[in-house]
Amino acid sequence: MTGLPRGDYAPQARGTLAGVRVLDLSRLVAGNTLTQFLADFGAEVIKIEPPAGDTLRAWKTRDVQTNWKIYARSKKSLGLELRRPEARELLKKLLPSAQLFVESFRPGTLEKMGLGPEVLLALNPKLVIVRISGWGQDGPYSKRPGFGTLVEGMSGFASFNGFADREPVLPPMYLADTVAGLYGAAAAMTALREVEINGGQGQVIDLPLLDPLFAVLGPQAANYRLTGKVKPRTGSRSTNAGPRNAYRCKDGLYVCLSSSTQKMAERLFRSIGHPEFISDPRYATNEERVKHAEELDAVIGAFVAQRTQAENVAFFEEAEVTIGPIYDIRQILEDPHFRARGILEDYPDDDMDHFPMHHVVPRLSGTPGSIRTPAPKLGEHNEALLGEIGVDAAAYRRLLAEGVACAGTSASDAEE
Repeated sequence: MTGLPRGDYAPQARGTLAGVRVLDLSRLVAGNTLTQFLADFGAEVIKIEPPAGDTLRAWKTRDVQTNWKIYARSKKSLGLELRRPEARELLKKLLPSAQLFVESFRPGTLEKMGLGPEVLLALNPKLVIVRISGWGQDGPYSKRPGFGTLVEGMSGFASFNGFADREPVLPPMYLADTVAGLYGAAAAMTALREVEINGGQGQVIDLPLLDPLFAVLGPQAANYRLTGKVKPRTGSRSTNAGPRNAYRCKDGLYVCLSSSTQKMAERLFRSIGHPEFISDPRYATNEERVKHAEELDAVIGAFVAQRTQAENVAFFEEAEVTIGPIYDIRQILEDPHFRARGILEDYPDDDMDHFPMHHVVPRLSGTPGSIRTPAPKLGEHNEALLGEIGVDAAAYRRLLAEGVACAGTSASDAEE
């Protein structure tokens, strides 16, 4: 990790969302992605955590809470056992000070706790409530478990991801959750604008993991209706433009190449020594190139295989052909562009010499976001937050002793 720029926490940074308080009862990635985005731009995000902590605390690498450190940066932690009525009453007292309320319980759970939207909005009519679930608050599947893996399968994503002669491929990262989290952040800002600019009332945002992931898959339904055909798995090829694929280099590394415009395809053919392809009926148009992708890939693959990854990138960049290396994380950490842009920065950390963390995305020229504090310990902000609603030191000690409030770092009992 040598060469990474050194970032530092900016606890005094204001941010464009300063003054927005978020009560975050969600667990796992979708809700934490949503509120991380808000926290990066200055919102005060208060994680309401059970005694075991947010489940992300249990997702460790070599006993380091790497997921938690990323997704909970710049947030606060309030440990409350919401199965206890007294804890729910404390939460209610915090509601008037909040603008956003985020939860990810199975539909109906919040109502069973006596914290349904009608209760929350009665206590704070301007409150924006984001309800995250797998399948939505209604519909025949609403009560099903909503893990992202199930959504990635049912959304149609996995069915056309991978190669035709093998099983469908689920994504190796939190795709459904992060897509939903980013859609949720945009929805929350939209609803807040209605309150703050238009003088409107609070409302409920129904945010399933399913709908956003299906939305980003594009015109699949229209294509099927027009053709009557289910989109096949094509590996790294595109059914819209060609040639486009990943190609193995001489050193065993890979490059990705895309020629999605006519001029780029012609430039590619000239660069690999086949200018005759430009007028060849099999390759003269994009539609024909897609049909004959296998033949083109054989020619391009043979050319690429004669050079290393670095040599291929240099060669095709010189020819002004759109190509790029396929990096693993080792190469990313060594790449000068990532370092120069500060896409990754090393932050001070209790468990590691320095913790590499992606910087705030996107970049605003006038009011950039910032990482203000490291991820909190469980219950780190209990006394300060409960003090706002009249809980003094003696009362707080009683709450801890009775298990109404909680503090600590254990996540061993957290469920998947």
